[in-house]
Amino acid sequence: MKKIYLDYAASTPTHKDVLKVMEPYFSTYYGNPGSLHSFGQEALAALDGSREIIAEALGVQFGEIIFTGSATEANNLALRGVIAGLPKDFVSHYKPRIITSSIEHESILETCRVLEDLGVEVVYLPVDTSGVIKLSALRSNLNERTVLVSLMYANNHIGSIQPLQKAAEIIAEFRKPQHSLLHNLHYPFFHTDAVQALQFIDCNTTYLGVDLMSLSSQKIYGPKGAGILYRNKNIPLSPIITGGSQEKGIRAGTENIPAIVGFAKALQLILKNQEREASRIRELRDFLYKGILKIQPKAQLNGPELSGRKPSPELRLPNNLHIYFPGKKSQDLIIAFDLQGLAVSSGSACSVRTATSSYVVGALGFSEERAAQSIRITLGRPTTRQEISAVLAQMRRVVK
Repeated sequence: MKKIYLDYAASTPTHKDVLKVMEPYFSTYYGNPGSLHSFGQEALAALDGSREIIAEALGVQFGEIIFTGSATEANNLALRGVIAGLPKDFVSHYKPRIITSSIEHESILETCRVLEDLGVEVVYLPVDTSGVIKLSALRSNLNERTVLVSLMYANNHIGSIQPLQKAAEIIAEFRKPQHSLLHNLHYPFFHTDAVQALQFIDCNTTYLGVDLMSLSSQKIYGPKGAGILYRNKNIPLSPIITGGSQEKGIRAGTENIPAIVGFAKALQLILKNQEREASRIRELRDFLYKGILKIQPKAQLNGPELSGRKPSPELRLPNNLHIYFPGKKSQDLIIAFDLQGLAVSSGSACSVRTATSSYVVGALGFSEERAAQSIRITLGRPTTRQEISAVLAQMRRVVK
């Protein structure tokens, strides 16, 4: 029985060309980039070259890329770093406010809860039934104490794409009258977790209007253990990991050179035919969903509707399906599918072992029962039409 992987939102296989460029930095160019000798200079050259590649791809400056060990760390650095970077007199006299959404990744939500315990006010914006934030709620919750807005570009559960450009315009308009109590800085800053979006959508920071952006290598066919935080050079940010002076003093610890080199190569590869690949995967996804509805007509989609061939922009990532199967518990379905060789999930891999249902489905206004009877299917570059046909044949044995 051939196994078929349909959980690309959780992790992707490392591309062979990525592995090839990484290999020398394990055994040949293994120096520490902080060392002055030739071995260290070789590693530093690889570090600088990778930073330059990534900065150019994102439309940012060389020194605005901070390498981290994961996107979770990058998210923590963005939120905790902004709060820790506030002037002490502001923190002592006012209650800083962060605005985020109710469907963010756990690394944002859990960090916000910790910051709340430390005296930060957090506003969780509601979303509509498609999983898109209400811009009117963002506008009405901005006040002079707001220091950061953090909104996920594309959701890791249901694939909903947020209107970041419009959100950026609202934030920029609010900044103009100098509403912030911190008049010498352009608060609030705007952060996005663009981990899921990077593979399919333009993440140029000028285009999006963001000040901070978190990214992950393992979601774009690069290695695990490499993340990025883009930080606009004018944003004061305090480190959350202290020690050496690596990454301009923002993130201590020897840089993971093989993983960083792999990240840069993976980014180059996905940008080569990003739009064409997104279109190919979207067609496969739509073919799969139509097939599922023929097998189980009562199945329903969680999140944005599929656009099909309409010219209007779709509000959902092209590789994402999050489907409600009435009367079928998600955990039972995942196990049953796995026995048939199909790898699917219920949502974020960061929380799946807790056996809790998707909080994102609940945030859409649906019942706990629906959330507990929904699974996520995500396609990737290795996915073929032949695989999708095989998936549908196997699903007939499980979903009736």
